[in-house]
Amino acid sequence: MNLTFLGSGASWGLPELNCECLICRDMRQRREKRERTALLFEGGSSLLIDCGPDIAAQLSRHSVRRPDGVLISHEHGDHYIGLDELFSYKRSSPEGGFTPIPVYMTRESWDIIRVRFGYLEQLEVIKVHEVIPKKFSAVPGFEIFPFRTDHGTFARGSVGYLIRNSEGAPFRIVYTSDFMNLPEIPEEILQPEILILPCWRLNEPVKNTPHHLSFQRAMEFMKILKPTREIFLVHIGDGDPVPGDPANSMAKKREPAHPLAPPGSSKPYPIPKNHAEWQSVVNRILSDYHQDFKCTVAWDGLTVDLQKR
Repeated sequence: MNLTFLGSGASWGLPELNCECLICRDMRQRREKRERTALLFEGGSSLLIDCGPDIAAQLSRHSVRRPDGVLISHEHGDHYIGLDELFSYKRSSPEGGFTPIPVYMTRESWDIIRVRFGYLEQLEVIKVHEVIPKKFSAVPGFEIFPFRTDHGTFARGSVGYLIRNSEGAPFRIVYTSDFMNLPEIPEEILQPEILILPCWRLNEPVKNTPHHLSFQRAMEFMKILKPTREIFLVHIGDGDPVPGDPANSMAKKREPAHPLAPPGSSKPYPIPKNHAEWQSVVNRILSDYHQDFKCTVAWDGLTVDLQKR
């Protein structure tokens, strides 16, 4: 069983359209790219998590056949707006030889998504199944346990998922998707083998209007959830102001409240502008704060063998 990070970027991807901030400029120079975050489990069965605007290119790049199931974490466009691309699997099937793809989400999310994509269910491209927070559900090849996440008033259906397989050697993975807080922390999501956390920015801002997690606060949830094997960071954005960057006046840049700095120092850690710098800064912070978690900043196309210990 493999887990592939089809994309690892935030809501608008990186480098961002029309952006000349130092982060986006540096990534363009390095020819680095982060598409919108989506995950794929493949083994005896395949499970797609989230279906954003880059999904057609992502699935094509990895030669993904019809997924056996799709999880939607919440009703923001970067996590569901690519659902229409699933129509391609029906269009390329023999007449009468296609069965709807099961898609799982909360009732609150479907209430919003149905307005745009209800026709996909009517045309039997997808079959929507409601998931209920704190209740296990069976999906092809897996069991899922949704749990509420606080991602603001415009994402009332937002959930993370505990995912465990029903085929092959057992594993437990927690994917929180986007959030700023967890209203409650069910016992079922503690100590997974793998924890996948969003990381919109390095430092927690004075005003967290997008309701996204920073690495600074992600450290709190690492300590609470205590993954036993590895942490992966996704949903990487460019909201941190970089010292000396004229683009710091952009609306998306947020002043940090109390920038992360080494213990006993007032000099903040440098703001990462590319993948290598992100991994270097994360490693340094965890070492300085004596946190022994293995933490990998995911990149587009990263594949992890879940059976390997």
